Amino acid sequence: MKAMILAAGRGERMRPLTDHTPKPLLPVAGRPLIVHQLTALQAAGIAELVINTGHLGAQLTSVLGDGGTWGLRIVYSPEPPDALETGGGIFQALPLLGSEPFLVVNGDVWTDYPFVHLPAAPVGLAHLVLVDNPPHHPVGDFALCDDGQVGETGAARLTFSGISVLRPELFADCVPGRFPLGPLLRRAMTDGQVTGEHYRGGWRDIGTPQRLAELDDQLRRRPKAQPSSSPAIGD
Repeated sequence: MKAMILAAGRGERMRPLTDHTPKPLLPVAGRPLIVHQLTALQAAGIAELVINTGHLGAQLTSVLGDGGTWGLRIVYSPEPPDALETGGGIFQALPLLGSEPFLVVNGDVWTDYPFVHLPAAPVGLAHLVLVDNPPHHPVGDFALCDDGQVGETGAARLTFSGISVLRPELFADCVPGRFPLGPLLRRAMTDGQVTGEHYRGGWRDIGTPQRLAELDDQLRRRPKAQPSSSPAIGD
């Protein structure tokens, strides 16, 4: 399975930190935020990765290069200065991602979610990882039903973590340009084409300097985990 990290956003709420540094390169516990994601993806068996770039994108390509440092092959999908939003960014990158389902993760989240648990071939068009609603987003995004289907009603609402497995067919009717992912997911939900899971482990949306500082402090206090081997996604 290929993966994509969404890293093109401006990070307005993170200013002034993002005036000179793209949000995914902001340091957390001594490493850029995106490096935490790279190591987790590689540990789950991911070998090929697409990263979209926008604001200060040259810094990302300079720091990450071809991904060899982390045992990955990274290619980049550059976007215009105002970026293409989540949906438009993924749609532009589809030729790099291929015809099979692919993993997507937002470049501004930290998580200890084991990517190896994601389905290599979702039943429908999308599989979403949902988390408990954080204080800054108490109303949540979607509802997870007992049968694993995700919708907008029918159960307690949870927050979309920014982690998903998507099929290229989700974008079948799209055209190039700037557009969000949410409406595509909601349309697929009405057709029963979106499944999900509720992850109760560590997850943080790094949306403000305060949240970044809190995460940095949390990780620095955490005991170091012992290395372990994990099967690749889909095994």
